[in-house]
Amino acid sequence: MVTAALFDAGRMTRAELRAFGRSRRKVVPRNDHGEWNPPGHRRDPLDILTAQDIARVPELVPIRYGRMLQSPFTLFRGSAAVMAADLASTPTSGINVQACGDAHVGNFGVYASPERRIVFDINDFDETLPGPWEWDLKRLAVSLLLDTRDAGWSDDVGLDAVRECVARYQQVLDELAELSTITIEYEQLDAPRFLDLYGNKQTRKTLGKVLAKATRRTHDQAVRKWVRYVDGVPVFVDDPPLIEHLPAEQAEEFHELINHFRATLQSNRRHVLEQYRFRDVARKVVGVGSVGLRAYIVLMQGREPDDLLVLQAKEAVSSVLSPYWGRSGFPRHGKRVVVGQRLMQAASDPFLGWAPLTDRDFYVRQLRDHKGPSERISSASTYHVDAQVMGGTLARAHARSVDPAVLRGYAGRSQRFANTIARFAGGYAAQVEADYEQITRDVERRGLPIEHGI
Repeated sequence: MVTAALFDAGRMTRAELRAFGRSRRKVVPRNDHGEWNPPGHRRDPLDILTAQDIARVPELVPIRYGRMLQSPFTLFRGSAAVMAADLASTPTSGINVQACGDAHVGNFGVYASPERRIVFDINDFDETLPGPWEWDLKRLAVSLLLDTRDAGWSDDVGLDAVRECVARYQQVLDELAELSTITIEYEQLDAPRFLDLYGNKQTRKTLGKVLAKATRRTHDQAVRKWVRYVDGVPVFVDDPPLIEHLPAEQAEEFHELINHFRATLQSNRRHVLEQYRFRDVARKVVGVGSVGLRAYIVLMQGREPDDLLVLQAKEAVSSVLSPYWGRSGFPRHGKRVVVGQRLMQAASDPFLGWAPLTDRDFYVRQLRDHKGPSERISSASTYHVDAQVMGGTLARAHARSVDPAVLRGYAGRSQRFANTIARFAGGYAAQVEADYEQITRDVERRGLPIEHGI
């Protein structure tokens, strides 16, 4: 299999890149992106999902289906592999960026930069790989429509949100194409800029409270919730099946994981981590589609009893984009995730790294480093602003790997392109809803175990 690759701009100037992007419209007209017609050979969605279960922890798989089958939106969140297979039959412009691979509304949010500033950005990169920028934009668009339906809002709200999202994506590309490469690298949406996008005073007040809550969601909060002291030694509190300790022989293997992880950090961060000792590890169930992949929380202790650091080690497997765009150019999937995240994010966790454990790959980061809450914070009247924020954020993320001029040349400024993506979102959302009904029936027909409410 070939290795997935970014668009190669060579030594083209900005003007040449813009012209090249525009020339791709003749090869793949932008209007072609609006159609969704399932191919005659379309794979069964449940077969795609169950194929992923083979490498997962068997006793956690029923929880995965319980979380996914709450609604069409939750199914969509957990089925990036299904959409990737479907998008493989759709046209692309031939311009590959570092793609998120799973750019739905739940994977955007606030967190702390290394300078301890609250920023808004994409925050999940399990599927990141060089791939078509259109795939990320289409996945985000469909998620906006399904999210509004899940909230009980009208399709007018959802489709307007999609159009606003795409229009903002185009606008930000237009703005970035006038900036220097280094300025683009430093572009980020911090808390003041984030709040300024919301003109409504009450909405800004509500979002201000959300940001304030994010500043309290630290590892200290996690410690208070999940850690107790036994004979003076800090350990995690079991809460099965969500948090469970490992057998002693498996826990010992995490000394090796921490040693490998430490070597992937910058020297100054490595120095900080070396002040901590490994104390405990537990398995923790996380996410929706990720349930069943191995995820652990690791407890580290500094010089004082209450100087604790909680890390999360999450299993990294092949990206859902790989079957269509090539394998990762890295020997470890954990490194694929970390490199992709650093490339797309304006500011990444200073303790973001990777490590192998036995025959599996993991990436490691701090747990709850000022990460914002996931509950709905918007209303139908302001959701279009949320959509604009996410569209602009996605444009900035793509522009860090491929010059925005080439993307700007293809996407253009026309409202017609936003209408085109909205048309695709409507067609594909209907497909997701049909899949949800079919999968719900097939799970019962096949006798697949499912655990609800966990």
